[in-house]
Amino acid sequence: MDRQARVCVAGYKGLVGAAILRRLTSAGFTDIVKADRGEVDLTDQAATRRYFEHEKPAYVFLAAARVGGILANSTYPADFIRDNLLIQTNVIDAAHKTGVTKLLFLGSSCIYPKLAPQPLKEESLLTGALEETNEWYAIAKIAGIKMVQAYRRQYGFKGISLMPTNLFGPGDNFDLKTAHVLPALIRKFHEAKRDKSREVVVWGTGKPRREFMYVDDLADAALFLMERYDDEQFVNVGVGRDLTIAELAELVREVVGFDGAIQLDPSKPDGTPQKLLDLTRISALGFTPKTALREGIERTYRWYVERSG
Repeated sequence: MDRQARVCVAGYKGLVGAAILRRLTSAGFTDIVKADRGEVDLTDQAATRRYFEHEKPAYVFLAAARVGGILANSTYPADFIRDNLLIQTNVIDAAHKTGVTKLLFLGSSCIYPKLAPQPLKEESLLTGALEETNEWYAIAKIAGIKMVQAYRRQYGFKGISLMPTNLFGPGDNFDLKTAHVLPALIRKFHEAKRDKSREVVVWGTGKPRREFMYVDDLADAALFLMERYDDEQFVNVGVGRDLTIAELAELVREVVGFDGAIQLDPSKPDGTPQKLLDLTRISALGFTPKTALREGIERTYRWYVERSG
């Protein structure tokens, strides 16, 4: 990629988009345009088309999405499927029609069937039923993958898709009503420590296993794939290791420095039993993440404390 080429980061204020923006800046890209709610409503087809016609980016990182944890997905299923379908449809179509050189679409590991064999291979897509608590978001993301593939086949559009594992890092969402598990745990333990509480309640049995990747490593992978990969098969991106939610809670408790107890609440949903990605494809291309889980949590907690007090 020419460092002087115009690059658009759609969703640059979100966790992933902000990390991609940091990575592009550090890599020396000098002409970056940003697309978020303040610049353009990507759920509006006409507005999105006008934006692309005016800005004329050569490359697009499509990180804009409505995201959230189990509670948010269960509470707002219509918002999740509608907004994500609109955003990705409008951006992919506008990118094609305005001559974008290449687009990278960001999906989610929740696209895989609930009981697919572990670790999850790209070929497992659409081989079984989805996990019920986030199927609305998953269906939208599957549609995005298929739209990128369809535009490649029919129009020769250079679009690729990246499928990240669970992400976390600076800029994450710490709202307990909509947050994913790791930032929610950071906030819960921090507030319990501040308030001198005796315990923290963690949703579920603690048995589900999850893989977590520091978001700046994901941004490295996004630029890596944009420059070195061009095929319709989407690519898993993760770290290749997982742990139980109970183990994660203990790790966050240690990082935060909370000395009280952890109380599991099995009346709350667990979600998918395990989500560990098979990284054969991206490893063969030569990419390896750099940040250990504990180090990433420590960085994220420092960021959170600096902004929350």
